[in-house]
Amino acid sequence: MTNQAPSTSYTDPAPAHRLEQAAAALTGNGFTTEILDDVAAARTRIAELIPEGAEVFTSASETVRLSGIDADLNSGGRYQAVKPRVLAMDRATRADEIRHLLARPDVVVGSVAALTEAGQVVVASGSGSQLPAYSGGAGRVILVVGAQKVVPDLATALRRLEEHALPLEDARARVVYGTPSAVNSLLVLNADARPGRVTILLVREAVGF
Repeated sequence: MTNQAPSTSYTDPAPAHRLEQAAAALTGNGFTTEILDDVAAARTRIAELIPEGAEVFTSASETVRLSGIDADLNSGGRYQAVKPRVLAMDRATRADEIRHLLARPDVVVGSVAALTEAGQVVVASGSGSQLPAYSGGAGRVILVVGAQKVVPDLATALRRLEEHALPLEDARARVVYGTPSAVNSLLVLNADARPGRVTILLVREAVGF
């Protein structure tokens, strides 16, 4: 029998005991996991984790944008920021170079659609551009996850994606890009073959979709 959907909404931060359960499961699956109090702590921790001069790709994420992490990493000259370089390239003539840059940066920073108490990480994408880096291409992956994204199981994670995250992202995409969003690619990380490559920063507050 599968677990039922959580009694709270998809926007309520999970309580401390559920965060600790998820963190323990993630650690057991080879993901380095830290529980932080708030977004400010996550910004500070990321600055500590990424060495100056590293090639860094920030994937499309409202968590990363709203937290200020995107601006921290893509401006100021501390890092070799991939996103500004890619945005300045002609996609018709430099498609291969763009693909290589996105697939294998030193560090990719982003978020997830949901995270289960069993330590599974669910990432959805319309373009699929960030998934190669997450799944194995990047030297290091850092995922910032608001506590509202922690759910009991994979079935609930997929419901959260379809019922909550996708409608919000679709509305955003229509305003920003003039096109709808879709779950064209879906990645589930059950564990990592290289323990320590993926760091998950669980934030006790809600942030992002």
